[in-house]
Amino acid sequence: MTKPYSSAIEIGADRLTVGSNSFPFLVKRDSRARRMLLRVMPRDGAVVLVLPTRASLKSGQKFVTEQVDWILARQEERPEVQPWQDGASLPLYGAPHIIRHRPGARGGVWVEGNEIHVTGRAEHLPRRLRDWLKRRARDEFGVAAREMAERIGLSVRRITVRDTQSRWGSCSAHGNLSFSWRLLLAPPPIARYLVAHEVAHLKHMDHSVAFWHLCAQLLGGEGELRAARGWLRRHGAALHLHG
Repeated sequence: MTKPYSSAIEIGADRLTVGSNSFPFLVKRDSRARRMLLRVMPRDGAVVLVLPTRASLKSGQKFVTEQVDWILARQEERPEVQPWQDGASLPLYGAPHIIRHRPGARGGVWVEGNEIHVTGRAEHLPRRLRDWLKRRARDEFGVAAREMAERIGLSVRRITVRDTQSRWGSCSAHGNLSFSWRLLLAPPPIARYLVAHEVAHLKHMDHSVAFWHLCAQLLGGEGELRAARGWLRRHGAALHLHG
């Protein structure tokens, strides 16, 4: 069956255009991928094509063309990003908090009950709040990661926090760990799972049975592991809709 938009598709180096719609477009190679995959990023609608190592770019572009109806359906389902401003709701550790702008106060950013207070000018509120969340995430994830690494006789070299859409964390061959600061918005067991996941990669740079066993061991059991992975599958995308 011919796709209704097939004649109006243009695939560039960094944009996918379908009729009058245009989306950021990225191609990623994944040595672990067994087949071609498509993802639509919740925050900016970017279309990500994941290719196995041996798949050609031409075959990937053909796959995108065949899946254009699916892509457009996912774009239409994508909820709106929630801007950070006075009165907006932001989940912190999984609990809803109200953002309060305090232009006349001092102290940067702080939490009182279920409110997050942000000082300074209104146009600087998103940046101030994001910087505060990143510092908090770096400190908390760093403490947890080093404690877990010490338990298995290893060490963490450096901790960084980023705002990636395609992965929640990473571990380099040199012992550097990176995490999405947005995990701070999820319930604490979710961030703890991701910390355990990356610490386990310090010993096993794969997703073997031994890796998952160590990950569960760091968390205290298989139940915690399954629960956290399930939560991320169901609710992880929503964490990208804030800010």
